[in-house]
Amino acid sequence: MDITIVIPLLNEQESLTELYEWIHKVIKEYSYEIIFVDDGSTDGSWNVIEQLSKKDASVKGIRFLKNYGKSQALHAGFAKAQGNVIITMDADLQDNPEEIPDLYKLITKDGYDLVSGWKKKRYDSVLTKNLPSKLFNAAARATSGIQLHDFNCGLKAYKNEVVKHIDVHGEMHRYIPVLAKNAGFSNIGEKIVLHQARKYGKTKFGMSRFINGFLDLITIWFMSRFGKRPMHFFGLIGSILFIIGFVCALYLGIDKLFIEIKGRLIAERPEFYIALTAMILGTQFFLAGFLGEIILTSKRDKERYHISGKINL
Repeated sequence: MDITIVIPLLNEQESLTELYEWIHKVIKEYSYEIIFVDDGSTDGSWNVIEQLSKKDASVKGIRFLKNYGKSQALHAGFAKAQGNVIITMDADLQDNPEEIPDLYKLITKDGYDLVSGWKKKRYDSVLTKNLPSKLFNAAARATSGIQLHDFNCGLKAYKNEVVKHIDVHGEMHRYIPVLAKNAGFSNIGEKIVLHQARKYGKTKFGMSRFINGFLDLITIWFMSRFGKRPMHFFGLIGSILFIIGFVCALYLGIDKLFIEIKGRLIAERPEFYIALTAMILGTQFFLAGFLGEIILTSKRDKERYHISGKINL
């Protein structure tokens, strides 16, 4: 199969039929499948997917029991994808299906592992979406070293083996290029894509996602550097703090025993509390590192979402 298109969605019943017809018109010369992942919609989105699947067997569906988030929806779609090239796009018609053939060629002919869309000209709100997006992208570039302009663009293309080797969880869908790089897929490209104004419904973006995005960026930076050896991070900090505390305590002991024998009590000196605090914090960081190592060696895969229905899968 040439192409798998994975489309996560939440309450987009008005746009689904139009989106399907547009995609079908653009890629009908390829062998393809379209996997709609209904992330707990409360409107008639699943009914529309069922109707489309009856008309076209290449339309497939996954329905979540409740809303688990876009990352979980992509994870479920990636697990079922069979195409040589995987295309992801949003269901709100802001991503243009006309870009799909060029993205496919960039993967199959130019040899990219991943190609991310860049919505150079956007039709979103400047304050609530464009400005936060620029801040996200600048921070992601500085942290990851990947020079993309638009990490969070929903329109992306991947080699099949890329989506099979990355674990998209939490809200990490914003940083899939970073996950791919950490997994060893470094040939990452970018393509300017057309962005269209939202035609139906309203955006799901809010300030909570702005905050969560930066927290996720810190997480992914830490995991990429220390995720497999947390003791290298916590142990180093713990060692430094413990040595500082021990040196202060040693100084206080020598001073009290041999220099100022009749001076102030040790407990009345600020150095005592510095030494005590540093040694306690150092020990706690050490314990955090040990616990991290234990968790890594004993962790087991757990279900992060529950599927209530499938179509053609």
